[in-house]
Formats: sequence, structure tokens, C-alpha cells
Amino acid sequence: MTEKEARLLRIGVLGCGPIAQAAHFESCTKARNADLYAICDVAPDLVERMAWTHKPQRTFCDYDAMLADPDLDAVIIATSDAFHVQAAQWALEAGKHVLCEKPLGISVEEVEALRCVVQRANRIFQVGHMKRFDAGLQAAKSFIDTEMGELLALKAWYCDSTHRYATTDAVQPLLVKSALARKPTEDPKADLRRYFMLAHGSHLVDTARFFAGDIVEVEARLNERFGAHCWFVDVAFASGVIGHLDLTVAVRMDWHEGFQIYGEHGSVVGKTYNPWYFKTSDVEIFRESDATSYRPLGADGHYYRRQVEAFSDVVLHGKQMAGASIDDGVASVRAMAAIARSVATGRPVGLADVSGPV
Repeated sequence: MTEKEARLLRIGVLGCGPIAQAAHFESCTKARNADLYAICDVAPDLVERMAWTHKPQRTFCDYDAMLADPDLDAVIIATSDAFHVQAAQWALEAGKHVLCEKPLGISVEEVEALRCVVQRANRIFQVGHMKRFDAGLQAAKSFIDTEMGELLALKAWYCDSTHRYATTDAVQPLLVKSALARKPTEDPKADLRRYFMLAHGSHLVDTARFFAGDIVEVEARLNERFGAHCWFVDVAFASGVIGHLDLTVAVRMDWHEGFQIYGEHGSVVGKTYNPWYFKTSDVEIFRESDATSYRPLGADGHYYRRQVEAFSDVVLHGKQMAGASIDDGVASVRAMAAIARSVATGRPVGLADVSGPV
């Protein structure tokens, strides 16, 4: 494990559910510049079990009590999507820095309201689009920004697999549940279109924005057959780049995620693995100048830990944010809402004009 630095960001994780167990507890423990200072959940049995496993300094079953702790520096919000905005607002108002799981929220109005809170709070706020810390994607982004010249087009796809649980159950830790866990008023999976867009579409949209910048308009089609959902989305970027996104849940094949980017001085092709493999994307970068390709290894594939370390560097040392900002989070929700409206109306939808829930 990486040697700890002298100064650590004391982080409290809100929520002891699957994403905290599979990603955030370990990330805070392993991060070179962070400490798993506290955990909090309304389910006392879950808090006790996680405390024995991960050994935080403090445990809480009341969020207000954790936020009142003067030694707590920051909060990772690892709750259900419906609770993200309110939990983030309370943390900011308590003077804590925030790393909020994606998606930022579930409606345009609530994330815009949160942006106002962030702007007033004078605290670091980052959205947990952890794929921005995939070393392969970072290498592609560096090439785009420094060598590729003008971009022409982007294609990206995120296709979940019918076999994903057979593969992920083999590599994830045992995920512990509690009958006392707090659940949203409405079952998130009652509307699978919305659930899949929030859970998976948020990754696809943010990856496209990470590479090609702001999206201004989408035109989407949805095909639903034999229990599968397939969105094809034509995208217009503010830069003039054109794009095509494919979100399919689930394909009858292995996990299928990746991207192709065409530019003035080269191209990039990427294959991304199921996130629980903690394996850096295979990215092939082609330079037109010498007609050669190269592929970065990216041996460190723990993008959740890398995300925590980058967040901590911003707070502790004032480094430039490498993760997704509040503006990125809002833009992602706007894009997903626009895709939903385009499917419903059969027409292109501008992100600036969209409102309502995803």
C-alpha cells in the first residue's frame, strides 16, 4: 500500500451501501493523502459491520452529528441518487468539502439549485465521475489537448452485459445489506429507462464531454426489445464536433465500452473494461506526423483511489481540479434530461432549454 503523507484529508463517507463498500472505504484507506476518518449510515448494524472491517476513527448513525464534528474535513456522498443533492447541500452548509457520487442529481432544477449553493459555499465540490481517473482516458485527453489539433468527430459506447454479475461477483468484496437501510420513497428501478440512464448514461455522457467539451444539442432514438434498452444519440458539441453515443442495457455479449475520436493530426481508439476489474482502458493513440501508434500501460487502474487522491490534493494543496466540477455535473444531468425529452418528442433538444427530471 502507498505510504501515507504527513498531511491527510479527514474524510467521512455518508452511506455504507454497495458503492461505499466496493469503492470508497478502500479508496480512503489506500489513498496517500486521505484518511477514512468517519462512516455514517442510518442502519446501525451496517455501521457496526463496516467499522469492524475498515476501522474508521469515528462512526455515526446521524448525518448531522457527523457534519458537526470539527475534525471532519470532507464528505463522500455514497447514498442513493435521490439523496445526493440534499446531502451535498447540508455538507456544504456545514463547511465541509464534498465529493458526490454520480449522477449529481435526478432533475435539472435540483442540480441547478445545488450549483447556487456550491457557488456560495467557497468549498471544493467534485462529482464522482471516476472514469476521468482512468489512466488510458487521461492519456487520450492529453493527446487531444496537446497534439491532436482540431477534432472532427467522436463515437462512444457503453453497453452493459447480460453476464456482468457473473463476472463482477467474482471480483467484488462481499456486499453486506441491512433491512434498516434508508431507501428512496420511490423504487429507482420502477422506471428502468430512467434508472439505466442515470446509472449508466451518466458515465457515457461525461466521457463524451471529457473528450469533446460542452454538448449543446442531442437527438435520440430508443429501441426496447426482449428486455433490452438501446439509445442511439446524435450529439452536437459547442466546438462544432459531431458525435454519436450508444447506450445499450444489456447486450448479449461481454461488457462492451469504448470510444473512437478522429482529429486533425491523429486518432484515438479506446476499449474500457467493466469498472470492477480496476483495469485501465486499452487506448491506442495514432500520430499522423510519423504514422505510429502507442498504447499506455496504465498499471495503476484504481481510479476510485486516484479520484480521492486528486480531490484531496485540491483541498490540501490547492492543485487544479482534475475531476468533474459542479458545472460538469449539472451539464451531465441536463444532457440526460435532453435525451429523455428527445426520445419522447422525436425531435432534437437543446440542453439550454431542457427542464424537469431525467
